[in-house]
Amino acid sequence: MYVRTDDGRRIAYDREGSGGRPLVLVGGLGQMRVTDPATRALTSELAGRGLDVVHHDRPGRGESTGEAPFTLAGEIAAIRALVDELGGRAALYGSSSGGAIALAAAAQMPGVDALVLWEVPVGTDGGDEARAWHDGIVERAAAGEHEAALRFAMDGMPAEWLDAMLAGPDRERYLRIAPTMAADAEALAWAGDALADGTLARVTVPTTVLTGSTAWPFLVEAADALAAALPDAERGEVPGAEHGWEPADLARVLVDTLT
Repeated sequence: MYVRTDDGRRIAYDREGSGGRPLVLVGGLGQMRVTDPATRALTSELAGRGLDVVHHDRPGRGESTGEAPFTLAGEIAAIRALVDELGGRAALYGSSSGGAIALAAAAQMPGVDALVLWEVPVGTDGGDEARAWHDGIVERAAAGEHEAALRFAMDGMPAEWLDAMLAGPDRERYLRIAPTMAADAEALAWAGDALADGTLARVTVPTTVLTGSTAWPFLVEAADALAAALPDAERGEVPGAEHGWEPADLARVLVDTLT
């Protein structure tokens, strides 16, 4: 299915379930539908448990259109269009840097009535590091150096993740989306600043901040900081490790949280 944003981008999405609580899934740094079987399975698990679920390709990814610059505003425009398709109100689930996008959407647009955030890698001392990360991605992508942009964006993450992207059958897809990662960095800069300056106090929707049972320590620290800063937030845990989860495990927690 497809929807148009106010700025003219076509957003491709899958929708499963009907009549239940509307939920939009917001992917993270390298996620898109065609290469993300876990989130496709999560969509089906959630729909089978009574939710009305949308899983979309973010602007410039997969079947969604978009040209640089890729921005946080463009991500929020896509979410707004999807929420409108769901009747004007929906919960958001944000995965990793997608959690920062979901947070910003809740702060800046109407219709978001709940948030669930999975292991958002937000800096707890402000957004300067994420801004430098953003500038490095944009500089390399603008020079046409998409592999360099992807390598820069993935620096510090497990090397096997990048190896799988560049050596596997989806190499060209990942190179194409490298410029879109600027939006992830911008969102994390926004979230880091909002955490430091108190802006998150304006995000009053009920929020659940999740980590895996053996999450990396810096993600636990970030989750604890977000839960403390948001006015209506609680912490939760899902069986999982290395930034991942099993679809059925996460679906159970999401359904319990949202219904």
